[in-house]
Amino acid sequence: MCEKSMSFLNTFDSIKKFGPFKPHSVDIDNIVFKLHYRVTVAILLVCSVLVTSRQYIGEHIRCLTDKSIAENVINTYCFFMSTFTVNKHHDAKMVDSFAIPHPGVGPYGIGSKEAIQNHTYYQWVPFVLFFQALMFYVTRKLWKVWEGNRIKNLADTLEATAYSYLDKPLEHNGVKIPSSKEREEAINRIKLSFVDRLYVNRSWARYLIICEILNVLHVIVQFYLTDKFLNNSFLTLGFTMMREGINSSVTVFDRVFPKVTKCSFRKYGPSGSIQEHDTMCIMALNIINEKIYGFLWFWFVFLLFVSAMGLIWRILTFILYSRSRTFNRIVYSNTSPGKLNPWNGPKVTYYSNFSEWLFLKYLSKNVDGLVFKEIVLGIAEDIQEKKPLASEYNNCTY
Repeated sequence: MCEKSMSFLNTFDSIKKFGPFKPHSVDIDNIVFKLHYRVTVAILLVCSVLVTSRQYIGEHIRCLTDKSIAENVINTYCFFMSTFTVNKHHDAKMVDSFAIPHPGVGPYGIGSKEAIQNHTYYQWVPFVLFFQALMFYVTRKLWKVWEGNRIKNLADTLEATAYSYLDKPLEHNGVKIPSSKEREEAINRIKLSFVDRLYVNRSWARYLIICEILNVLHVIVQFYLTDKFLNNSFLTLGFTMMREGINSSVTVFDRVFPKVTKCSFRKYGPSGSIQEHDTMCIMALNIINEKIYGFLWFWFVFLLFVSAMGLIWRILTFILYSRSRTFNRIVYSNTSPGKLNPWNGPKVTYYSNFSEWLFLKYLSKNVDGLVFKEIVLGIAEDIQEKKPLASEYNNCTY
């Protein structure tokens, strides 16, 4: 028995060379979900940190003024009180003919009624990006709460059962390997849980689909919130950028994220009267902002597209899961390949509602393929004993 155990452990060690054997993290969602709470959150957090770093962009704002006003005073004032550009000076012809020094910057008299665009967003950019990152994690948190560790509880029961071929349990390098009897008991518990509806119920799939719908709606909400934050300029940002190109004298980025702006500063003069000083400010921060929001526009479009495709796929699975054996063979081919594929038989899918089918699909992602075969075949046998197959299933598609 000792030699047999050592032989088994040696085999186990040879398997470990291809990758560390450790309890795997339970996967309860799909790639589209991960694009929301992993990739998008990471992108937004990186952007939030980037716009607060002076190492790459230097001073966020620097205003040109005469000696009568301290530079740090005018810089601080214009950064917190906002700057502006004059709408009529966003003219490529005026820029090309040197009638104005920069897009949006030109003559603007005190008390003028000319239309201007105030730029108040830049001081809030890092906070808004961080808040957006938190929002993209909300649906993930909701799903974890609603899912209630159901997959994890079953997957933990089956941990290392694929290696259970001995009469006694073993422990090797902190990994517990159950005996063959314990393996059989664990698989039987899974079967009973499925057949008796102890773990699988219709709310499981309902909550997952609700979260997938929320993901789509959330991207749309993010579009509109960002649009309001950027003075109604974000919704069409990508389209305008592609239409105008990047070589134009005045681009959409010059209007939304101007690098040079105007700022009006008022103070008391020697006689007590109010003096207004007109200054020009260099907005170094907008060099980063334009690239961040240009990228985010395309990323949100991509995220909305793949999220919508995910919902369409979910609808297709609902339609086909109990109607097509071919569909089930394709869906489960990565988990349980070969001629012994248990989904060649219609018993489980015919007598399961969509939630149970979807639950088994996610369970299959978290357990060994051979173990999953035994689970499904055992469930099919139990169902066959309790409910003989109805003849109308013979009309299903293949």
